[in-house]
Amino acid sequence: MEQLMVQLAALLALGISASWLAWRLRFPSILLLLVVGFLTGPVTGLLNPDALLGDLLFPVVSLSVAVILFEGGLSLNVAELREIGSAIRNLATIGVLVTWVLAALSAYLLLDLDWALSILLGAILIVTGPTVIVPLLRHVRPTDRVGSAMKWEAIVNDPLGAILAVLVFEAIIAGGMEQAPIAALGILRALLAGGGIGLAGAAVLVLALRRYWIPDFLQNPAALTVALLAFTLANAVQTESGLLAVTVMGSALASQTLVSIRDIVEFKENLRVLLISVLFVVLAARLSIEALVPSAGTLLFVAGLILVVRPLSVVLATWGTRLSWRERCFLGVMAPRGIVAAAVASVFALELTRHGHSGAETLVTVTFFVIVGTVFIYGLSAAPVARWLRVASPNPQGLLLVGADSWVRSLAELLNSEGIKLALVDSNWSHVSAARQLGVTAYYGSILSEHTMEELELDGLGRLLALTPNDEVNALAALHFSDVFGRANVYQLPVADNRSTSTRQKMPQHLRGRFLFDRGATYDKIAARCESGATIKRTPLTGEFDFDAFMAQHGETALPLFALKESGELVVLSADGRARPTSGQTLISLVGP
Repeated sequence: MEQLMVQLAALLALGISASWLAWRLRFPSILLLLVVGFLTGPVTGLLNPDALLGDLLFPVVSLSVAVILFEGGLSLNVAELREIGSAIRNLATIGVLVTWVLAALSAYLLLDLDWALSILLGAILIVTGPTVIVPLLRHVRPTDRVGSAMKWEAIVNDPLGAILAVLVFEAIIAGGMEQAPIAALGILRALLAGGGIGLAGAAVLVLALRRYWIPDFLQNPAALTVALLAFTLANAVQTESGLLAVTVMGSALASQTLVSIRDIVEFKENLRVLLISVLFVVLAARLSIEALVPSAGTLLFVAGLILVVRPLSVVLATWGTRLSWRERCFLGVMAPRGIVAAAVASVFALELTRHGHSGAETLVTVTFFVIVGTVFIYGLSAAPVARWLRVASPNPQGLLLVGADSWVRSLAELLNSEGIKLALVDSNWSHVSAARQLGVTAYYGSILSEHTMEELELDGLGRLLALTPNDEVNALAALHFSDVFGRANVYQLPVADNRSTSTRQKMPQHLRGRFLFDRGATYDKIAARCESGATIKRTPLTGEFDFDAFMAQHGETALPLFALKESGELVVLSADGRARPTSGQTLISLVGP
């Protein structure tokens, strides 16, 4: 028992450590997780998942995949389909069919598999993996349309691929592919069961939350329980339709406006990271040492998927849609596979081996090489290809400014003249109108409104600065956008009299953004100084006139705001003092009374 506990704890530690290292190295986390699985499993023999978990292995894997797809569904708002609906429809129909046919044909010609296993492998590889796509989107930051298209395709195709794979598997077990037309009737049953049960689960949860039948501390466990019950019930009706059920349930929750699901989304995101970190290590550790050496046929098969199958399927599926040719090209060179493909291949290979089908082990080996190959190629090429096609900004320098009062507009005008992309949001129409007259993009509405969130074009924007006179609105705006920009990139003005406030009254750090400029630079003080004649100016720093000389000249009347590097990178000067302007940079500051 003690040894089992040590192995489980070590498994968690290895998975999270690999994910953290990948984050530090800016490297696709799945590659490091697979390497850890290979090293601890087939290479050293330190981890044997079958002995560790026994009969619980694949039920645990299946439930974990259900949670991952539920979390993915929570990011699918049907409002996004107004722009990309036709593209998603075609990718989930034409794209799926073309990928299936070409992948199956390639497997038959290159991998020495019979037609049954080739068709099964083609169905498994339909999926494009939200577990890989979502981290790539966060890293690349593509334009809204292509990012939404990639996200929808990845999450929708996962259950579709699993369902098609199950039908092919059942046809093989039933006695041959001639039974496929009969098994194909299960598609309708899977769609009805998965879609209906998923919608019912979302309706039950929304009703319970709206009537306050569930206390706050039980909302996350209740949502997880309903999702797993929907998954299990749908699977009981039609095998693998549970993946569709949890995806539909998540999307229905994300699209409704009756109750807030923010806490549920945050909880599921954290749980997803933990599950992915463990699952990839476990599944990779089940491979044999012989499976780590790819054959020439396997390498050609992976190359064919990347260079022929994916581009052709995207060209045919997106023809005539609203996507630009640049966006279509980017979709055509981006289709990494993830945890669903690995889990489905592992389960089916085990079952086919039990039924005496030779060559079934090849499914797992090839699938893992497809995962490694596609994640490696797409993970390393995504950012440069996106920059080359001009569909993304990997390190966006733009600022989303909350508030558009007089001094904020002056600041925005100067930054705009320096080529920094800006967007202002204010609920005062006169402020918005004045900002637009200065040539600055401005939106009218509350920053906390879902409508404003949908209207905002965040392409090129990488940080939020909350500059309103209301400390609570600033804090809420920072929290609202921490999921979009990351906590390190959301700032707000310091809370008034924060230093003299008692410990019990101070705003906790996790409920606000990073403080801007200086601890004493509250809204009231900045506004008062500007009304008294202070101005926002730019000052080039040189070897003769550096930052220390600037501060000595202006003394306490100088408030450094930003530093603009020669490369065009804008550094936000926060109250924590971690950034210090240097020679060669341009200092933007508030100077005067």
